[in-house]
Amino acid sequence: MSDDGRPPCPPDETSEPLYSVESWTMDESLGYLLSTVKGQLIARIDAELAPLDITWAQWATILKMASGKARTATELCRHSGCDTGSMTRMVDRLEQKGLVRRERGVEDRRMVFLHLTEKGQQLVPELKPIAVTVLNHFLRGFSREELELFKSFLRRMIANGDPD
Repeated sequence: MSDDGRPPCPPDETSEPLYSVESWTMDESLGYLLSTVKGQLIARIDAELAPLDITWAQWATILKMASGKARTATELCRHSGCDTGSMTRMVDRLEQKGLVRRERGVEDRRMVFLHLTEKGQQLVPELKPIAVTVLNHFLRGFSREELELFKSFLRRMIANGDPD
């Protein structure tokens, strides 16, 4: 394991390509499969969130704020990979629902900090169980060892994709 908990990546020069132009098909492409699973996860989470009147994207934003990983729209964009226009609209919707409030920075008035309202904070404990329920549904038939191995493979792919 590396210092950041990721499994070591094999050097590029010794790695044999696993796909070839001749054998590649979209249906068996890892990108296609990952995208399909992500879409299914989002749809299932959205269905579970419907009674709470929030979407998967709003759910993820609230959880990032609650965890302290993001205090501004810029930080939320960095963690979610979306553009600032989309995030501004997301925060607007969360603010309209009474879940988030904006507050100008005291030392730097250009900074706008985001805070969960009391209503937003009360919602947070209901969000984690939804993730647990949905993930357990998708992982039916997997052993704990298979899950850990799968996560290590994904972490390795993330490390391989880092531009460093």
